[in-house]
Amino acid sequence: MPGFHRDWLFSAVIGLVCLGLGFLDLAGIPESPHGLHARGRITAVDNSHVKVNLIMKTEAQFLTVRLLDGPHRGQELSVTNMLSGKMEMDEFYEEGKQILVEYDLVDGRPGNGMARGYYRLRLQLLLIILFAALLILVAGVTGLKAALSFVFVTLVLWKLYFPLLLQGYPPIPTGLAVVTLLAAVITFAVGGLNRRGVATFAGSMLGILLTCGLAVRFAGAFGLHGAVRPFAETLLYSGYYNLDLTGIFIASVFIACSGAVMDLAMDIAATMDEIKRKRPEIGFVEHVRSGLRVARAVIGTMATTLLLAYSSSHICMFLLFMAKGLPLANVLNAPFVTAEVLNILVGSFGLVTVAPFTALIAGLLYSPPRRGKDPLSTTRATQVLSMNFPVHPSPRS
Repeated sequence: MPGFHRDWLFSAVIGLVCLGLGFLDLAGIPESPHGLHARGRITAVDNSHVKVNLIMKTEAQFLTVRLLDGPHRGQELSVTNMLSGKMEMDEFYEEGKQILVEYDLVDGRPGNGMARGYYRLRLQLLLIILFAALLILVAGVTGLKAALSFVFVTLVLWKLYFPLLLQGYPPIPTGLAVVTLLAAVITFAVGGLNRRGVATFAGSMLGILLTCGLAVRFAGAFGLHGAVRPFAETLLYSGYYNLDLTGIFIASVFIACSGAVMDLAMDIAATMDEIKRKRPEIGFVEHVRSGLRVARAVIGTMATTLLLAYSSSHICMFLLFMAKGLPLANVLNAPFVTAEVLNILVGSFGLVTVAPFTALIAGLLYSPPRRGKDPLSTTRATQVLSMNFPVHPSPRS
């Protein structure tokens, strides 16, 4: 029961911290001017001004939209959908669809409407609720702590790390501090405030520090800079000329793999905790060897985790290279491809090394103290030995 109450207390603390982060405003950046927002249904579409060139559509699409919520629910207004010819940015609407509308008030009525994309906010909220419910249903209190950790990570990045970067804080030390905070909350929330949580946290941080060091070393050796990331150049043109884009790129490498590193560290720590529970008499060397045997099996599948995660998000880029018939040497030597290779391989170093790190630390934490013998452990060891090696009375001569 004490552990149960401790879990609920930890969850309450994380919930309060999340609430506080929600009101935090470190960036101090005023919002850009904007109008009212509402959900609307398209009742009519005018495509007469749209210019079509092969698969590209440009110019304006005019819509008639009925507002479905907000203070002007039920009213209709004209909405303009400007098409730039970029399919990844544009959306072409049809009658009957629901969209997010931004509008002003003209003589007390909605006007100057702009389309802000298909309305997806309700579905996003539904997915979040279903995900949290599934976590709690499957894992109980641990699932609740995992759901709170998910919210905590989102708020720390959005409310803490990103504003600090915009204010000019060094990306790598700040990123390490943020990852340390996230790792502590996640590992202790899921693993508990015990030896399993400590082993997970320590093993994770060793793997993340190794990843950070390798990223710093090889980003310079590869001649990479942060501008290889999407929107990096646009960010500079937005007025933030002094941002350390290379540092932000390096920080993104170890932040991106930190989740998988913590996952693997938790697997090893939980395994060694269970081994110690079932065999309390196990020695340090055998305990670590058992953890490493499990680690080898897990590493076998985790080694491809980052490869699949990163490469699948660039499928169209690789298809384009193949369609153009580019030599493989040209493809691999391109800066944006090299950046992903660095991401995958350096992150994988952290994944592979976190297993022995965690196994060794867990073995040290679970090893019995050297001063004297624990009578309870000795009794348990004797019981286990007597079960495995029964002593039969010698036959009388």
